[in-house]
Amino acid sequence: MRQIIHVDMNAFFASCHQAQNPQWQGKPLLVAGDPQKRHGIILTASYEARKFGVKTAMAVWQAKKLCPQGIYISPDHKLYSVYSKRIMAIMEDYTPLVEPFSIDEAWLDVTGSARLFGTTEEIGRLLQQRILDETGIPCSVGISGNKFLAKMASERQKPQGFTILWPRDVPEVLWPLPVEEMVGVGRKMAPALHEMGIETIGELAAMPLRLLVSRFGVAGESLHHLANGRDDSPVDPTVFDTVKSVGNSLTLPRDINDPEDVARVLLKLSEKVGRRLRQSGNVARTVTLTVKDQNFVSVTRSRTLHEPTGFTDVIYKTAVDIHQKQFEPWRKVRLLGVSVSNLLPADGGVQLSLFGASEERMENLTRVTDRIRDRYGDTVIGRARLCKEKETPPK
Repeated sequence: MRQIIHVDMNAFFASCHQAQNPQWQGKPLLVAGDPQKRHGIILTASYEARKFGVKTAMAVWQAKKLCPQGIYISPDHKLYSVYSKRIMAIMEDYTPLVEPFSIDEAWLDVTGSARLFGTTEEIGRLLQQRILDETGIPCSVGISGNKFLAKMASERQKPQGFTILWPRDVPEVLWPLPVEEMVGVGRKMAPALHEMGIETIGELAAMPLRLLVSRFGVAGESLHHLANGRDDSPVDPTVFDTVKSVGNSLTLPRDINDPEDVARVLLKLSEKVGRRLRQSGNVARTVTLTVKDQNFVSVTRSRTLHEPTGFTDVIYKTAVDIHQKQFEPWRKVRLLGVSVSNLLPADGGVQLSLFGASEERMENLTRVTDRIRDRYGDTVIGRARLCKEKETPPK
């Protein structure tokens, strides 16, 4: 059986600030979006703040009612990246098989590390203490024979928990838990499972596989395996080596539905997506538009192109066309997002000989514009349509 460790940083964003500023340690610290804007929410709350009932994704104004004495600060993603890299480097001292799951958690396969560092439990405790001593960031550790159970174990005790959960323990430990607590069961899946009479992980494990497959397809089969403690997926250190999609979204200061306003926002987003796509050395076959309306209903629509593209104009025109054809013009928009996927290497994804003169001019203009921005910055050159652009018109 493989020996897998899952390490999960506790209140990571807040812990990074507390490690960087010792005077904040032991105090209720809340990392939040801009409280002056409508989308100001709590991104992370320290455990001292959570004692007052503050939760992640809670509106800032609500958090301030519960914890008026809290320290409210803006996020610093560069700081989080620095700490994340330091922590991942510590993990790699024990095994090359480290798979990041996000900026603040990762799996380690230490099956071959016993001769150098001791048992899996000993390695887990060494990791937990080293990360705390060298970075000041507390973490929870889960140990098992597969990735799913290791992650479920690390979720059991926070902060600074240490849990071992072997497959033989699944009936006693996992099966009585509500199905919502199972990794892989999201907000949309849980109600669907409840409709089938499934309330606990044990009931999901006991459900006939054919019923789950008929209802959820491949996802149903995967959930059945996980509920029974089975997970054959390997720890993959290269999981983030390949870019799978590129996207940007924007929450608007106020709702809009004027086609010109929507188009300007989509152009701004497409500019960012197109540039990032070209920087990655890829072209894309699929353009996706995400729209969240004034009722917080989020809808996503995609379109696959006849030819892969790296051009901002193609991404933009496709996004606008999707919006015009797929969304009611009266629907007010709260958030817009543009992304591209089904990526291919740029050197093999486009046949330049198929381009007409206009496409060649577009390619040359795009290349020159990118070079100028690479040298002088993103703001030195821009489209006339966006020069005086505001994200939304004045009331």
